[in-house]
Amino acid sequence: MKRLLSTFILVIGLFYGLGAYCQQTVSTPQFRRAFLENINRVRVRGCNCGTVYMPPAPPLVWNEQLEVSAIGHATDMAVQNYFSHTSLDGRTMQDRIRMAGYTYKGFRSYQIGENIAFGPETIAEVMQGWFHSPGHCKNLMNPAFKEIGIAENNTYWVQDFGGREEFSAEEQRMIKSGRYKLIERN
Repeated sequence: MKRLLSTFILVIGLFYGLGAYCQQTVSTPQFRRAFLENINRVRVRGCNCGTVYMPPAPPLVWNEQLEVSAIGHATDMAVQNYFSHTSLDGRTMQDRIRMAGYTYKGFRSYQIGENIAFGPETIAEVMQGWFHSPGHCKNLMNPAFKEIGIAENNTYWVQDFGGREEFSAEEQRMIKSGRYKLIERN
């Protein structure tokens, strides 16, 4: 009985320890608002991404499917202790975003992107780093991106971007009638 109790306490301790290790700052209204306000404040003005001026872009809105993708990747990097756009099991950003349900089916256009960071401890720090990195900044300012989901886990940060454009009512009628053909390109 003592052995069973000791094993139970050890297992509970491991789960508690792993839970504390994998805590995330996601899905709170404050987290979402802080990111969207920070990003959209710059998007509305435009900015320099390195030597390239990026003109004003429409504001981003939060997307829960992109957030699910970001949570999964931030958690995976934190738990497995690596830093890459490609998961250790070989999944790409495109794989993760589509697996989270953010797909191109039923849309006229589809575009995705991802920013990652490791080390910053606050939203302000990670945003400063991304806006001072030309490639990351261009993702943040890309007018084709309309939606975003972001996650943080033990200072591993993931920002997943998406932009989908729906078919017009006329295009939808033409598709249904068979007069409009869809061609899928990667």
